[in-house]
Amino acid sequence: MQRVKRVVTGYLPDERPSFMKMVLFALQHILVMFPATVLVALLTGFHISTTIFASGFATLCFILVTKGKIPLYYGSSFSYIAAIVGITGAEYGTVASNNLIGEAQFGIMMSGLVSIGVGLLISKFGASKIERILPPVVTGPIAMIIGLSLAGTALSQASGFGVNNPNGVTGFWIVSLVTLLGIIVFTVVFKKGVLSQLPILFGILLGYVTALIVDFGFGVDLIDYSNLLSNHFVSVPHFTLPIPSWAAVISIMPIALATIPESTAHLYQLDLYINNLAKEKGVTRYEIESKLGLNLIGDGIGDIASALVGGPAGTNYGENISTMAITKNFSVWVLGSAAVITMILAFITPLANLVYTIPQPVIGGASIYLFGVIAAQGVAILIEKKVDMFDSKNLGIIAVILIVGLGGTYAFPNGSIPMFGANLPALAFASILGILLNFGLSLISRSKVDNQ
Repeated sequence: MQRVKRVVTGYLPDERPSFMKMVLFALQHILVMFPATVLVALLTGFHISTTIFASGFATLCFILVTKGKIPLYYGSSFSYIAAIVGITGAEYGTVASNNLIGEAQFGIMMSGLVSIGVGLLISKFGASKIERILPPVVTGPIAMIIGLSLAGTALSQASGFGVNNPNGVTGFWIVSLVTLLGIIVFTVVFKKGVLSQLPILFGILLGYVTALIVDFGFGVDLIDYSNLLSNHFVSVPHFTLPIPSWAAVISIMPIALATIPESTAHLYQLDLYINNLAKEKGVTRYEIESKLGLNLIGDGIGDIASALVGGPAGTNYGENISTMAITKNFSVWVLGSAAVITMILAFITPLANLVYTIPQPVIGGASIYLFGVIAAQGVAILIEKKVDMFDSKNLGIIAVILIVGLGGTYAFPNGSIPMFGANLPALAFASILGILLNFGLSLISRSKVDNQ
């Protein structure tokens, strides 16, 4: 009896689908990354069309720098929100001034240099050497305070607290809770397929529809369509230039240290998925995991490219990685196509105007979930790396990072700690303090062992 050969579907990084398939696959990637990328712009005061353009532009730069060896998509990172808002002073849905955006851009570009520097060191000395400087006991709690420091922002948006219309607060809560519960339910119900990658989009759409009902039923006026068609259909994104600022460097640059473990984890995931498909196809193994240094260099170049045109800091998106894993489509050609289409969409003005109509409680409900997930990822780092929580050295480092980072964020204006005649951004100060404390305590522990 003749054995039927099993057909293996999927595309490896260097494989190219037909043109129409490539466009359809690219549109799927855009749908996956769009909600989170735009949300960062709304929260930080950056221009939406510019942020969309920067996402595609940074992705192309990443692909070029990594020579098409690593299939990843670059999108706006939530980890930098608090630090960027500390510079722009933006409130939800408002665009910051060119000068403040320019200062934030400069800090983001400097954070890109951190990723590039770490990438070069890893390429030369290996990842194990870097983990001595940035062990999980430091990066875990840093990720936790990044998420928890945004808790106040999420709840104020969700509740409508401080909004000029006090009668709308109840309406705010209804919309935000529907959005939040919708996202959570969608993440639980949709476990497989493309739908599993769109819970945030579906939750936001559900919240938007709820806001329309609340608007018409109770006259709360959550949605305003007056500016939807106020401009030309096609217009150039609002590009801004970086403006040197030491405050932005001190505030934003250290956040790159906390995003390195996330980027590393994404690369290791990708290595497993791609080589499983390669094994099924019977082709040579792809060396993805060994390119960690190159990946971080690409990340840093992505940050610099994004900031250069007026976009926020970013990272390689887990949403897009999961989409590739589900569809078994790791083609760099598809990701490049998604980047080009994204840049074209940035010139369509009504698209940006439509995003601005998303009500504040919808974003607030989504933010409760998204910011909480960032904090949970910090806990996951500690668990995954088996950090000993009974070790006095580890407890000391974690305690200092958490309290300085969170206490400084909520106790002082703009999250800056007044100390020794200077105002030190709480997140940045906690990160640097944790690194120095780990280094000092490690030397003491090593010296104690040597003397025994």
